[in-house]
Amino acid sequence: MTKFSSTTPIYYVNAQPHLGHAYTTIIADAVSRWHRLLGDDVHLLTGTDEHGLKIQQAADAKGVTPQAFADSIAPLFEQAWQRLNITHDDFIRTTEKRHAVGVQKLLQACYDAGDIESDVYQGQYCVACEAYFLEDELENGNCPIHHTKTTYVEEENYFFRLSRFEDRLLKWYADHPQAITPGFRMNEVIGFIKGGLNDFSISRKTLTWGIPLPWDKSHVAYVWFDALANYITALGYGTDEKAFAERWPVDYHFIGKDIIRFHCVYWPAMLMSAGIEPPKGWAVGGWLLVGGEKMSKTTGNVVNPLDLIDDIGVDGFRYYVLADTAYGNDGDFTYEGLISRYNSDLANNLGNLAARIATVVEKKCGGLGPKPTLDSPLAQVAATAVSETKDAWAQVQPSKALEATWNLIRATNSHLENNEPWKMEVGEAVDRVMGDALEALRIVTILANPALPTSTQKIWSRIGLKGSITDLRIDADTKWGQYPGGVTVVKGDPLFPRKTA
Repeated sequence: MTKFSSTTPIYYVNAQPHLGHAYTTIIADAVSRWHRLLGDDVHLLTGTDEHGLKIQQAADAKGVTPQAFADSIAPLFEQAWQRLNITHDDFIRTTEKRHAVGVQKLLQACYDAGDIESDVYQGQYCVACEAYFLEDELENGNCPIHHTKTTYVEEENYFFRLSRFEDRLLKWYADHPQAITPGFRMNEVIGFIKGGLNDFSISRKTLTWGIPLPWDKSHVAYVWFDALANYITALGYGTDEKAFAERWPVDYHFIGKDIIRFHCVYWPAMLMSAGIEPPKGWAVGGWLLVGGEKMSKTTGNVVNPLDLIDDIGVDGFRYYVLADTAYGNDGDFTYEGLISRYNSDLANNLGNLAARIATVVEKKCGGLGPKPTLDSPLAQVAATAVSETKDAWAQVQPSKALEATWNLIRATNSHLENNEPWKMEVGEAVDRVMGDALEALRIVTILANPALPTSTQKIWSRIGLKGSITDLRIDADTKWGQYPGGVTVVKGDPLFPRKTA
């Protein structure tokens, strides 16, 4: 059985889950669900990032300890992912013992390799990013991400000698040209490496909220050495080497474009230093912008995904996230756009198709779904939809995958409109039309399941089919002609009631 492992970023607990967090997590979940349908042995990791200056400051402002503050926020992410129907296999918190053990092992390995040395840091620091910036990287003296003032910092730190890894990184990427998707992000990473790599600080002496360095307890690990290590500590690095060997390297780190430098340059260099193989790949998403700005607590334009699913349902929200923006590009979230996409694709297309099929079967076929015909004109449309959907998921392009699936929905609606079975006499002709429509809908429910897990299962049951879609397999179960016929079809309540913005 093929293994497929992936990760989301771990999310900082200085604020509650927002739409930006949900975006990446839903993408990773849908891709994982697709791979389960392929029959792969899937593992999806997510979690929370709980150390660092931001957490210390947030806890101080609340008058609580950093641990108590983290304990109050981390469960909100777990609850949000449960409500969004995320099927993660592990949730790592960086305050867990297994993480601390693995981080210290990684630090010691890099230190023993001679790639961590003491030095004095002087320069600009953004607390919100937990990142240092050169003067020429700032915009009018502000952080280029959060547009807030940076702070001048001068202190003794330990540094990771990233400057030593330029050639090794370039060779690794030359040997793995498909490692970053979409491809234009690879060009960005190569350009960054060729522009020259600076050593980066990996410790803080003025901060106590973190994991102590194993060789110098007066320093704690700085965020990137701490946070990035979650991807291996959760899999058993430092605590269960057999489990770690089975799951590492992962197939994809799902990340946003703002953390590409840390994930695609710092992280593989850290792993190389420690003698660990880099991940197989990175899937880099753009931002879901609100009013042209990235969502963040700092800018105050945060959208709570749980508010949206109260309005439109979990599947409706998941579909919008997956279908509305090509993965890798920026999207601009608007409530009007959410409602428009829901009404057009779900209410008018998929929901309408399921309802009209059930209505005609009830009136013309005695409520029993007929078998499909093997020479149906929809058979080739379905085969094309399956092929194109598979290709798009393989390229981590959910919007293209769903567009390919929706081509079959549109073709089936057209098939019904052209044949007008509601006007036909009861008999073989209407049975042919409806059997073909039911078979197309059966295939659609399988292809769309990673995006719409609850709704597709409802359709599956309503057209008289047993069991769970998650137990099916793409290659075997999307071949034309498998709808059994002679089973009860029911209409049920509207799957996607139309909404008003």
